Amino acid sequence: MKNNYLILFLFVLAKFILQYSLIGSEYELHRDEYLHLDQANHLARGYLSVPPVNSWLAFIVKMLGNSVFWVKFFPALFGALTIVVVWKIVEELKGDLYAKILTSTGILFSVLLRVNMLFQPTSLEVLLWTMLYYVLIKYFNSEKVKWLYTAAIIFGIGFLNKYNIAFAVLGLIPGLLVTKQRKIFLQKHLYFALILALLIVLPNILWQYHNHFPVIKHMKELSERQLVNVDRFDFVKSQILFFIGVLFVIISGFYALVFYQPFEKIRFLFWTYIFTIAIFLVFKAKDYYAIGLYPTYIAVGAVFLAHLFEKGWVKKLARPISILIPILLFLPLYQVAFPNKSPQYIVDHPENYKKLGLLRWEDGKDHSLPQDFSDMRGWKELAEKVDREYEALSKSGNTIVICDNYGEAGAINYYSHKGIRAVSFNADYLNWFNLSTYYHNVIRVKENPEDELEQTGKIFQRSKIADSVTDQYAREKGTVIFSFEGAKIDIRKRLQEEIIEEKGGY
Repeated sequence: MKNNYLILFLFVLAKFILQYSLIGSEYELHRDEYLHLDQANHLARGYLSVPPVNSWLAFIVKMLGNSVFWVKFFPALFGALTIVVVWKIVEELKGDLYAKILTSTGILFSVLLRVNMLFQPTSLEVLLWTMLYYVLIKYFNSEKVKWLYTAAIIFGIGFLNKYNIAFAVLGLIPGLLVTKQRKIFLQKHLYFALILALLIVLPNILWQYHNHFPVIKHMKELSERQLVNVDRFDFVKSQILFFIGVLFVIISGFYALVFYQPFEKIRFLFWTYIFTIAIFLVFKAKDYYAIGLYPTYIAVGAVFLAHLFEKGWVKKLARPISILIPILLFLPLYQVAFPNKSPQYIVDHPENYKKLGLLRWEDGKDHSLPQDFSDMRGWKELAEKVDREYEALSKSGNTIVICDNYGEAGAINYYSHKGIRAVSFNADYLNWFNLSTYYHNVIRVKENPEDELEQTGKIFQRSKIADSVTDQYAREKGTVIFSFEGAKIDIRKRLQEEIIEEKGGY
């Protein structure tokens, strides 16, 4: 057993090493990370975009110095803990060391390397989905009610991390009802556990109520602007590709849940998968919403394959080959799926990137870098140029920095050496304007300059284009920094009007 845990430790170590080697020094943080990190400066029971747990993690990162090392630490940690949990699932299902190694290898060399690369709620979400299934397996194997309360706590934390965990429960309920495990609904402790879960999420629900349920408007906008463009065939295709190296293990797990007698107590997991995926397809969800489903099914499949490959030449041949498959399939992906090559290298070697469609952005056009990679460039340049202009303007009075999007505002606040608290009419920044201060000057960061100088310049004594983002590989290339000095009016009233207009139904 001690040797088993030494191998688990090596997998955890390998996970951390891999995560820290996936991003080259030419790349900065991703635009989404800047928003999540800035929430540490505005701790609350809820946000317009996400629940509060990630802001608590951001606060810890801030207390630790806000370095890139600590920004990347928590996603890597949650990925490593996911490996630990699936290891425990295999143990609970009486799997041997081979099953543990196969499961851990499949989790390590998978889409989770992409997920665990960024500081956002998805990494913890996958871990919590996996933990939820694990404690339910523990409950049905032991029928000890402590696991129901543990499940309630996991759900509560998951809800405060990302509302998507509700889909896990929506899939679980019919999955349990169609199997013998429906008897759980006669267990009174289930309902006490539900009360516990409600108490955990109540502060956020009350925040939603007092703020007119912004999550509803957020979901409506998401549906109208993004989910409406989701292709259900692409969703299904992504499910195959996410864990392509252990697809055979997942399929084996589905088969075992239906036909393998030792798994009768957890047969609900098969139907849970069917119902959860069906719900995602009905709502045209984004493909990565379902990633949290798969670690558990990989563990189940690995235990079943260990049973099949336990004797003779099959054991000697099939076991090592099955472990090698996810590694061999990962190697070519390592070359193109991660920002571990310089922008110049990608420009000089675009063939494989283009072949896999990685150069196509959401505008439907091919660009020099994958969109996610370009979203990790140009931020330091923007912050440095805004810093210079802010220092010059601040000599003549209070200055506010207003950006077009949360990435710009968050990046300026992260990199600024002048203590800037940039804001935006986008995402949670709508709630972070300081309108108690009279502003003499404005720095306006605009993606599309249009007639900004002419229109806004009318209410200032002096106006100019101070600078722009010139990084040819940045998605923000061409973003202009406008400088407006000496306000002729109290611009706070105009800002308040724009905030109200942008909030709309919030």
